[in-house]
Amino acid sequence: MSDHVLRLLREHAHLAELAAFPFDFDLRRAEHGEPVRLASGGPLRPVAGDDTGGTYFVCADGSVLYADSEGSAGIIGSSVDEAVEIVIGLPGWRDHLDLSPSDGPEKILAQVTETEDEFREDYGIDEARPELRAALGLSERSPVELIGMLHASLLRTEPDFLLLNAEEGCAYDLFDRHPRPPLWEPVLAQGRADLAALRAGDPTVWDATAEDPVRRRLALRAAQFDRADGDLELLRHLLRYEAAAGMTDELRLAALLVGLRGHAEDLRPVYALRERDFDAACGLSEMPGPDADGAALREWAEELDDSLFGADPSDEPLCAWTELAADQGLTEVARAALIRRLDTIEMDRSLLCRPGAPKKPGRLDPSPLGALAQDFEQLGDRLQALRAQRLYAALQDTEWDRVSARLTQARLERETDQLPQAGNTLATLRDILDSPADDSLRHLHRVGLGRFVAEEHYALTRALADADLREEARATLAAADEIRGRLSGAGDAALREFAAEATARVRDFS
Repeated sequence: MSDHVLRLLREHAHLAELAAFPFDFDLRRAEHGEPVRLASGGPLRPVAGDDTGGTYFVCADGSVLYADSEGSAGIIGSSVDEAVEIVIGLPGWRDHLDLSPSDGPEKILAQVTETEDEFREDYGIDEARPELRAALGLSERSPVELIGMLHASLLRTEPDFLLLNAEEGCAYDLFDRHPRPPLWEPVLAQGRADLAALRAGDPTVWDATAEDPVRRRLALRAAQFDRADGDLELLRHLLRYEAAAGMTDELRLAALLVGLRGHAEDLRPVYALRERDFDAACGLSEMPGPDADGAALREWAEELDDSLFGADPSDEPLCAWTELAADQGLTEVARAALIRRLDTIEMDRSLLCRPGAPKKPGRLDPSPLGALAQDFEQLGDRLQALRAQRLYAALQDTEWDRVSARLTQARLERETDQLPQAGNTLATLRDILDSPADDSLRHLHRVGLGRFVAEEHYALTRALADADLREEARATLAAADEIRGRLSGAGDAALREFAAEATARVRDFS
């Protein structure tokens, strides 16, 4: 990681002054207007700012992320040296964010010249630029080359350098409007490569792909969107391994792709699994039996293809790609896509509830939020899971659903050390229990939800005790005991053990 330029600017006041004016890279402005963090959790160090309220941050690999004061951000250089080289060489670089090498030298030079001519009316860039370049040891690159460097950096912003408002959790917009590949392209890259190797007949790839559950799934997904008449043998090979693993969506897909050929004997591993596995019997109940003729088998496969699969990757739900990304270890790819989706839902809700909206605005479907919360938890991102869960809880209709959603919310708050918030959430939950607006909770004391409510109160009691929040721990313990007292038989043995442990923690205060 090069810090040559930054070191020189910090050591030489005159150079720092030149960088600040006229090039607006000011070491004295290294403070952003709001708390921010990278979605990945990586380090972020502010090193300079400008007179518009924007801030230059250095990331772990040395890349420079610029965030403006309007909620947009982007990587503008692979190092401070490169970023300063761009800022000096393109003093109007913010006006050139949407230029790319594909625009050609003529267009690039014309736009850069027009912008610099405007700068020259107020700033002495022609005198300052060669002096600063020479003192910092920077090359004299053409505007065309600098635009290429800036463009390449901007395209690296997501997923690894997605910037968030640290308090709200929402993402900054991309700083540019350059097109990016659809999510499925990087996620499916391994599968497409394996499918090509399978078609080439490489025996080592055949076994390596079939024996690896993730690579097998990806290869089948690649075959879903790139179908070829000569794929039957490799599909049968993948199907045998997928059937040995049990019932999955990919087994259904493999059966479909093989079934489209109309030969029931090719599906023997699936029929055998269906005979011995309940999930497979249910999941493949509509598939014709082993004596079916080709027409019946093809008809089933075509109907399943139309209803569940298809040949266009852009038609697949977001969760299909984020799950496959996470399975491959592409955590930031999945996280960035899910955060963008959550931001969109949150924005849709704010528009429905904005002042001046109709008195009866359209209702937002809460179900994607519940799935998002689970997806974030699986990625290990409890803060984003909590953000989704809070919105999900606010949209529930029945008292049962409100209690269930707030129970999960309280758990996530406890697990992210937001103990006062968890206590407030459980207090709201108890208010619902005490004065329900419908009868959906009438059997709460007899079912698992009641036990889970009591258990979360005891878990929060222990967390409060560990944090030395004594009064809060005592109050939560009393509420937990009161809820447990309502349950049939005062809960099971495990819950009673939970209660005894929490009581002992609180007793230790005495």
